[in-house]
Amino acid sequence: QVHLVESGGGLVQPGGSLRLSCEASGSAFSIGAMGWYRQAPGKQRELVAMDFTGGSTNYVDSVKGRFIISRDNAKKTVYLQMNSLKPEDTAVYFCNVKVYFGRDIRPQYAYWGQGTQVTVSS
Repeated sequence: QVHLVESGGGLVQPGGSLRLSCEASGSAFSIGAMGWYRQAPGKQRELVAMDFTGGSTNYVDSVKGRFIISRDNAKKTVYLQMNSLKPEDTAVYFCNVKVYFGRDIRPQYAYWGQGTQVTVSS
């Protein structure tokens, strides 16, 4: 099994910062793309940021310039540094990790973290 453990959420004032972490446990797999999604009440889940194995990253327009995604392959962990937080960033944040087995990078299988609440309010 692959288990993802998230941490770092909480309550912060507008303009503040938080760093989310998501660690994948296990040793029988390799990690491909790692990313973060969020879901606000009454809204669909949306992609926030994605970190690809080739070093490229992707962000939803609303967080560009404020959020930074990074990874530590040795720790099998993905991070989301969130700066200049806004009330509209309030949501449950989910990490998503794609894994593969053996040397071939395809197929890959997606796993989800349990979610961590981020609340931005004064």
